[in-house]
Amino acid sequence: MLFVLSCVSKNKDNLLNNEIDLKNNRELSTEELIEINKTWIRDEAFRIDDFCRRHSWPVKHTQTGVRYYIYKQGSGKYPKVDDVVEIEFKVRLLDADTTLCYSSEESGIAKFKVEKDYIETGIHEAVTYLNIGSEAFVILPHYLAHGLIGNADKIPPLSPVLYEIKLLSIN
Repeated sequence: MLFVLSCVSKNKDNLLNNEIDLKNNRELSTEELIEINKTWIRDEAFRIDDFCRRHSWPVKHTQTGVRYYIYKQGSGKYPKVDDVVEIEFKVRLLDADTTLCYSSEESGIAKFKVEKDYIETGIHEAVTYLNIGSEAFVILPHYLAHGLIGNADKIPPLSPVLYEIKLLSIN
């Protein structure tokens, strides 16, 4: 474990040097940019998996990078593409305090068409694993959440997020 962390740390130092080179107007090659992205994603995956281990969550990990833990199983059918679903939610950062960013208590129930509406890509996928009444923790890596720039208010750039969701209905 210590070896892995030292390698990641050394890699981060190299990346910081590349960013300094960028500030000095040195263009990074496509290969260097790809390597920086791969390193960032590996580091983020490590931090997400570590968060899940510390909370003893038996998460399932999808091919896209979504992690989810259904802690209360519902019943009935599962949503599919074009279904309209309603969910209660809380969105938190994966920081030390799991800072609450948004919730349905303040902004209302989220209603959206699966795979068709403007909502985080990872949530479209996650709801398809739930049936009505299911409650789950869903962790989205930055590329399935708010991406490179975060949002203007509460979610920093490149931030994975923790959703707590409850599927209320499927139409």
